[in-house]
Amino acid sequence: MTHTLSVSSQLNQVRHSHYLSLPQGGLCQVTYVWIDESGENLRCKTRTLESEPSSIEDIPEWNCVFVSHPATLNTMILVPVCIFRDPFMLDPNKLVLCEVLKINRKPADTNHRHACKKIMEKVKESILWFGMEQEYTLLGIDGHPYSWPSNSYPKPQGPYNCGVGADRAYGRDIVECHYKACIYADIKICGINAESMPSQWEFQVGPCEGIVAGDHLWMARFLLQRVCEDFGVIATLDPKPIPGNWNGAGCHINFSTEATRAEGGLEHIEMSIEKLCARHVEYIRISDPHGGQDNQRRLTGVNDTSNIHEFSSAVDSREVSIRIPLEDRRPAANCDPYAVTGAIAQTCLMEDEEEDLLSDLDINDLE
Repeated sequence: MTHTLSVSSQLNQVRHSHYLSLPQGGLCQVTYVWIDESGENLRCKTRTLESEPSSIEDIPEWNCVFVSHPATLNTMILVPVCIFRDPFMLDPNKLVLCEVLKINRKPADTNHRHACKKIMEKVKESILWFGMEQEYTLLGIDGHPYSWPSNSYPKPQGPYNCGVGADRAYGRDIVECHYKACIYADIKICGINAESMPSQWEFQVGPCEGIVAGDHLWMARFLLQRVCEDFGVIATLDPKPIPGNWNGAGCHINFSTEATRAEGGLEHIEMSIEKLCARHVEYIRISDPHGGQDNQRRLTGVNDTSNIHEFSSAVDSREVSIRIPLEDRRPAANCDPYAVTGAIAQTCLMEDEEEDLLSDLDINDLE
């Protein structure tokens, strides 16, 4: 096996630790994190504040640049919305998740949090909870799956899901460091496990109410990329990183309301499933950042997936759109959690005659 790691990961970590331990004199480093023009990649930059912020209101707006096509640079506004502890620079330093606005203060085309927040406000009396299962695959910087043989394939799927042992679990150190980083940052991470394809893993975020779900999943994704950067590998959210008889990667969304959790909740679950069925085609269009095209490679009806062209539901089945009680198995690993949680909330809880806020998500049509 070969391991193609980044050059920067091989720098002297002892020297790095020395500089991180130097006192800061009461100053605070704040790293701004945002979703870029791709709708799936994250970017960041850091500034110094005179003191540790006590709330999100203490963190000023900033700016960033989006690259449009043809290549032009567009200045955008970064608006802090959610603050976390920084597991890399340590206390008192902070990470702050930002919404991106245009200069006219309208949301950027990839800012789906804006529409999602409106939806969550309208349905807040339902006390909507989400639990998200984020799958991902570890790669070398050459794009080859981490720890896979250089000129062949590992043994077929079977022993890897929740596996233990050097021949079954590839990259556990990375996964456990990410887990601890999320806990330190106060992200609502609730578990990890190895997945069906070797070098594929999953972490779970939740339960979270409303907009918090998307905020915490995006920051957990950022921490994953930063931890992988330290180890010199890549974490890809590609929904089907390896073609053939290998499992793809999804972001399963578990959800419930006060009504579905109460006595007689099955009736409300069935009503939600009926509504989700009616908007299946629309939902597929927002199941990945490319209008459903990424999910066409993954949702084939095999390898623990449903068929992209058919809505289905059942108890205790992995090859359905909705697994009962309420697990939406359609979203791709690279989905925007604001888009999919917003779609679920509107579809299941808002009346048909109400404003269709999903149109604000601006997802391309499925080709």
